[in-house]
Amino acid sequence: MPYMRVRARLGWLLAVGLQKQALPFNSIRTELNRAGLEGMARPRTIDREKVLTCAEHLVQRNGATALTLDAVAREAGITKGGLQYCFGSKDDLIAALIERWILVFDTHVARCRNAAAGPASLARAYVRACGRIDDAARARMVGMLVTLLQSPRHLAPIKAWYARWLGQGDGHTVEARQIRTMIFAAEGAFFLRSLGFVDMHDTEWTSVFSDIEKLALPMEVSPA
Repeated sequence: MPYMRVRARLGWLLAVGLQKQALPFNSIRTELNRAGLEGMARPRTIDREKVLTCAEHLVQRNGATALTLDAVAREAGITKGGLQYCFGSKDDLIAALIERWILVFDTHVARCRNAAAGPASLARAYVRACGRIDDAARARMVGMLVTLLQSPRHLAPIKAWYARWLGQGDGHTVEARQIRTMIFAAEGAFFLRSLGFVDMHDTEWTSVFSDIEKLALPMEVSPA
């Protein structure tokens, strides 16, 4: 319905309500129906997590260029207006996807961590988390990567997240260099397999990440 007609109808309702002080509910409902606005009186609750999952599935199935507000709304079974009410814009939607991805992975790392303290223990948990991500989660993360390549302005939070992980401990110590090498190795293996550049059975995959974990074991210092 044209905006001016909606505005005029709402103005009429307000004027009548003020004059009569108590416009009957049925009359209000009738006028809202005439204006096509009854649904606005009882806004539908939108599940943000479901919408984000639908956006991920859309990218996986049709590629990053398919990520439009119209397409996501259709995928989620909601109106475009409802989608914009939740996320504002496509940029906001992508930012929410990134935020969820970071939260999910950090939670996964926390579950993989043992009782030991220190940066090396945390780095090993990071490696375990990369090695234990299932195929479905890997596909979602690769889809996110492709989306980010289409929207480079969204790289900032990802770069900050990696900087946090790579900055564990004092960057000039042997331990810090080992941690950095572990993360690079784990990420490289993860993306090589996720992008289909290497084929590897699960047993071999597990052994690869077990070897990466050992990169942060205490090293013997050779005499000068």
